[in-house]
Amino acid sequence: MNGPLRIGDVEVGLPVVQAALSGYSDLAMRVVAREHGATYAINEVVLDALVLQKGKLQRRILSVPEYDHPVGGQLMGSQPETFGDAARELVRAGYDVVDINFGCPVNKVLGRRRGGWLLQDTDTALQIIDSVVQSVQGDAPVTVKMRRGTDDSAAAEKRFWDILEGGIERGLSAATVHPRTVTQKYVGPSRWEFLRRVKRHVGDFTLLGSGDLFSAYDVVDMVRETGVDGVTVARGCIGNPFVFGQVRDVMAGRPPRRPTCAQQRRAIARHWELAVPFYRDERRAFAPVRTHVIKYAQYHPDPVWAREQLVRVRQPDELFRKVEEVFADRFDEGRTRELGREDAVIPALQKCAGK
Repeated sequence: MNGPLRIGDVEVGLPVVQAALSGYSDLAMRVVAREHGATYAINEVVLDALVLQKGKLQRRILSVPEYDHPVGGQLMGSQPETFGDAARELVRAGYDVVDINFGCPVNKVLGRRRGGWLLQDTDTALQIIDSVVQSVQGDAPVTVKMRRGTDDSAAAEKRFWDILEGGIERGLSAATVHPRTVTQKYVGPSRWEFLRRVKRHVGDFTLLGSGDLFSAYDVVDMVRETGVDGVTVARGCIGNPFVFGQVRDVMAGRPPRRPTCAQQRRAIARHWELAVPFYRDERRAFAPVRTHVIKYAQYHPDPVWAREQLVRVRQPDELFRKVEEVFADRFDEGRTRELGREDAVIPALQKCAGK
């Protein structure tokens, strides 16, 4: 593995970042991840207009407690001017890094000319980067999240290089590249060889990789095989804050340790403890926490059964009774604590998704 990760003047340390996850990476998820070994986390992506619109949501977005650092704020939008204004507000609120989303492949985002759509509009993408860098005025590093292009065409790849190189010239401190195209979404091959090409091309510029990182072994393999300076873990850390500590194990030459059911129960309880004050009451906190709890089923000895039990929960007072049942200590009996490569969670993910 490479040495400690640094983004601009922000010391990150562990070269494994909790990615911005829409609908997931709120304050509660970030703190639980930090308490399990993450050193840098990114808030869920937010629209630039919402950062500028006064109200409860703006206050929630701009609430950065002292114990949530270093933290990145990821912006999505389509207008360079509002992008810059929103970036300035994030920095004033205390975000340590501003991240620009040019990677989201969701259809409703693309339809509004945001996220991955901007990879087909080089001029606007570079205007957005320029606006953000100028608005931040060196008070925080500016980074970008990209895919390797809108599709597999030579023209799309050229636009990728134009945006990346132009962004570096304009003052980007780092970039994260997901080596799938926008049209692929999350299906088909994630081309790690493309990451290797990008890293050779950008040299000392800080480059992070993303995509299909579901275990500590995946993380270490991507860094070793591509030469990237670090990675961002997205779907692989939902319901699995333990992955950050597992990466530390692999980096130290130790087999990663499987979390016990007791550790999973404690992580879920801590998530709830943090979410309730963040969302102001139990009723508002229930839906986002339930979503996380269901994801913990992926790492259960019987993931299909566990998920079936957890999706039935409809009320806050049911939640922990069901968690105690599903993550009972008896499920650890006879299980080895060490995780091997054969324990990758992808099969469990597919089962839980009904595929």
